[in-house]
Amino acid sequence: MKKALLLFLLCGFVLHVHAQKSITLEDCFTYFKFYPESGGEFNYAPDGLHYWVAENGGIDEYDVRTGEKSRAFIEPEALAKVGEWESFQFNADQTMVLLQTNVEKVYRHSELADYWIYDVKNKQATPLNEGEKVQFAVFSPEGKSIAFVVRNNLYIKDLTRNKTTRITNDGALNKIRNGIPDWVYEEEFSPVTGEGMVATKWSPDGNQLAFIRFDETKVPSYTMNFYTGNMYPEQDSFKYPKVGAPNSTVSVHLYNLNEHTTSKIMGLEADDYVPRLHWTRDNQLVITRLNRLQDTLELLVALPGRSILDESDNVNYIPVRPLQQETNKAYVDIHDNLVFLSDKAHYLWSTEQSGFNQLYLYSLDNKTGIAPVPLTQPGMDMTAFYGVDEQNGKFYYQTASPSPLYRQVWEGDLKGGAPIMLSKGDGTWEARFSPTFNFYTLQWSEANTPPTVNLHARGGEKIRAVVNNARVRKAMKDYGFVDKTFWSFKLADGTELNGWMLKPANMIAGKKYPVLFDVYGGPGSQTVQDQYDGYLDPWRQMLVQKGIIVVSVDNRGTGARGEAFKKCTQLQLGKYETEDQIAAARYLATQPYIDPLRIGIWGWSFGGYLSTSCILKGNTVFNMAMAVAPVTNWKWYDSAYTERYMHTGKDNSEGYESNSPVNFAHLLRGGNYLICHGIADDNVHWQQTVEMINALIKANKQFDTHYYPNRNHGIYGDNATLHLFSKLTQFMQDKL
Repeated sequence: MKKALLLFLLCGFVLHVHAQKSITLEDCFTYFKFYPESGGEFNYAPDGLHYWVAENGGIDEYDVRTGEKSRAFIEPEALAKVGEWESFQFNADQTMVLLQTNVEKVYRHSELADYWIYDVKNKQATPLNEGEKVQFAVFSPEGKSIAFVVRNNLYIKDLTRNKTTRITNDGALNKIRNGIPDWVYEEEFSPVTGEGMVATKWSPDGNQLAFIRFDETKVPSYTMNFYTGNMYPEQDSFKYPKVGAPNSTVSVHLYNLNEHTTSKIMGLEADDYVPRLHWTRDNQLVITRLNRLQDTLELLVALPGRSILDESDNVNYIPVRPLQQETNKAYVDIHDNLVFLSDKAHYLWSTEQSGFNQLYLYSLDNKTGIAPVPLTQPGMDMTAFYGVDEQNGKFYYQTASPSPLYRQVWEGDLKGGAPIMLSKGDGTWEARFSPTFNFYTLQWSEANTPPTVNLHARGGEKIRAVVNNARVRKAMKDYGFVDKTFWSFKLADGTELNGWMLKPANMIAGKKYPVLFDVYGGPGSQTVQDQYDGYLDPWRQMLVQKGIIVVSVDNRGTGARGEAFKKCTQLQLGKYETEDQIAAARYLATQPYIDPLRIGIWGWSFGGYLSTSCILKGNTVFNMAMAVAPVTNWKWYDSAYTERYMHTGKDNSEGYESNSPVNFAHLLRGGNYLICHGIADDNVHWQQTVEMINALIKANKQFDTHYYPNRNHGIYGDNATLHLFSKLTQFMQDKL
């Protein structure tokens, strides 16, 4: 009887194992079977009770509380003249809609498009600018005008009079850009939210328009080839400042709509960055000035009442007064946590002066000597700022707490009272708030659970479920996803590093398994977080089904652990990051279930840099590496990013030479190295891989390579992603 029962149980176990579905590359990168549904990022109406959704070519209005359709705000047939459109924005009183269509990507954030203005009352659609595509367009705060850029020149359209005024005349390709950022600003000074850096800002009353002018004349150009089947490749040249090269010379200008005059703001040096423009509640322009080394940041207030007319060039110059200065021995982070309060006497600003990113309340009168008041908890990084509810004296934010692995959401008190936690439990919590802050959505996920999103009312009451991702949870179960577990180890100096691990199911006792390190490791980043990853985790799970252990480790220099941990890599970018990944591999090699002779590493971008550095400097530990779009020499990357952490090659030649993989090609052993790159990568240039290949050939080292014509840093489109990961998977199986 016992033998029969045992046999039955064993057969059942075998059937269960065989019933588990095998994950394919197509599941991961064609069908995206495990990618979660998102929700809660409502396009709110100003009343905070409704939100708008683009549906079937029209715009519908929904009730936030019920999720049910309230009405068809704009019928599809009303927009038939526009054709297929991709996005929309309303003016302040919802009488006009700006529709974007025929979008062409320029770089990561920027795009060219046709725009249409739809008059809700008259049900008429008219082009914003006929004949040429627009690169940037935005309503004025009161909704009566639109600022937009065409061919690097700034225009204003008065919707009341249907009149367009040209504000600048000197815009020219690869020379002058008015109101739109140059390449390095767009890439390095854009918010972490993904929306691009804005170089044009309306005053709150709509009577003034501030914009940044970029003079790219002295910036060296980079040229990319596009292979389109024609007799000769098409070429695209654009201005790209590399380490030590001239940056754009920037200036800030102020256009007065009532006086039809343009003035120039004083107080900037030739090499300064201006990563942000802000306005106070009483229409004072505030400029963020950052020096080229990025260790000194100033907030400067423009003083139009003290302007000076220079008769030699007939330009009106506006002086500035300093509002605040922040210095740092490494660098000052750029963020979007500057908020001017309606009392016109205070503002909010976050800084790492305590060793962690905290929010403070400052006085606008910087002569009073009033010390800023900390509003968020010490000893933990504020990782997101959601906004201020001044009417109720509250603000909302996220922290990396109670450990760097997690995220919590809080309600703070502008008067300095104790914060209230809105999230409960471990994992990663994120929030989105209505304009009135009467409603908010809380999104929660953890490493082994896809996101759920629930709508809450002020006070925490749950109103309804928005997203549950039951389909993804079922798919994960059907395909036998294993749990991602977290672990840590200590470096020789006692520093503790965090990691995660995915192990094959039903591991055999005594058997040793290969390991793949999945790395990024760049400044302020984080891969080890208790959060669901629906994009790459399915591929990792596929590797686990093939018997490979997959791990990731957050090295020194990564984020959510305070300033000292993040900035310890200053002037030696890549040194400690490489040492830490090597130390982690050595630690895992001592574990009884890991084969120390089969430890590989892979990464993309900074991760590709790190995997390349590790296979060279850690050649006795790592026996395989794959690098996608890697930096191989820091002097070939852009000025703003690299100089922030490394200064220039002239100032820090040793740091550049000792931390650029191209100088260590001779250390490669065994030839188990794959390097892949998009030829049209405007970010990390194809040059980086070509020069690495040259160095490997010179050192007589064997390697493997894949390159992708016409693909940028993301390597996607027309099966490129699937093709790339097919190569990565096969290379790993062959070499690991």
